[in-house]
Amino acid sequence: MIVSYVAYLIIALLAALFLSAAIRILREYERGVVFTLGRFTGVKGPGLIILVPFVQQMVRVDLRVVVQDVPPQDVISRDNVSVKVNAVLYFRIVDAERAIIQVEDFMTATNQLAQTTLRSVLGKHELDEMLAERDRLNSDIQEILDQRTDAWGIKVSNVEIKHVDLNESMVRAIAKQAEAERLRRAKVINADGEQQAAAKLVEAGRMLAAEPQAMQLRYFEALHDIAGERTSTVVFPLPIDLLRQFLKQPGDGGGAMSRTP
Repeated sequence: MIVSYVAYLIIALLAALFLSAAIRILREYERGVVFTLGRFTGVKGPGLIILVPFVQQMVRVDLRVVVQDVPPQDVISRDNVSVKVNAVLYFRIVDAERAIIQVEDFMTATNQLAQTTLRSVLGKHELDEMLAERDRLNSDIQEILDQRTDAWGIKVSNVEIKHVDLNESMVRAIAKQAEAERLRRAKVINADGEQQAAAKLVEAGRMLAAEPQAMQLRYFEALHDIAGERTSTVVFPLPIDLLRQFLKQPGDGGGAMSRTP
């Protein structure tokens, strides 16, 4: 009787081991690459998967987007400036078969390829482009990586450059350049203002020359402004044109006034 119980227990254990080796459950975002006696026989999932123990093996593949941090890379720009650049890589598997069969470790391979591509692409550009045109550089790196990882069944969806680290001497040089640029703009704006003011003065002079009465009114306005100042004595010139208006005699037709000795 005891022997029969032991036999039943052994059979139950073997059945449990068989079921645990035969039954696989894959989530919605997982796929199973199945090999039968070492040969690829298909991709299965999601859901319940039944395998033949010791004959079939399955490799799980996650289809979700993977976020990888690309370590800082030493990059020499086209204008011979040494910087450290790191980035973030977003990719996912679109073909589980190729991701397992075509490359040994797709995670490591993709990360190493991203590092070399980052150095290669940024080395073709100047420092100003790295700092000001990150969107275009991100797009160029993403396109190159997507083309090279297509054979592995991987889709690179995005690449983002995080930091461009400069040494202290280069930071000071960029600050001096920015200060010089601001000074140049200030001088240009000042020169433009003086040019516009000179043009307005020339235009005002022409208008006053065409209308002598306007010149007299402007003169009186200046006298009024001077009189408002807190000064005890004011010395100002008297235009000869203004005196002529008082020296004219009635009926002389605008000629000069004559005196008899």
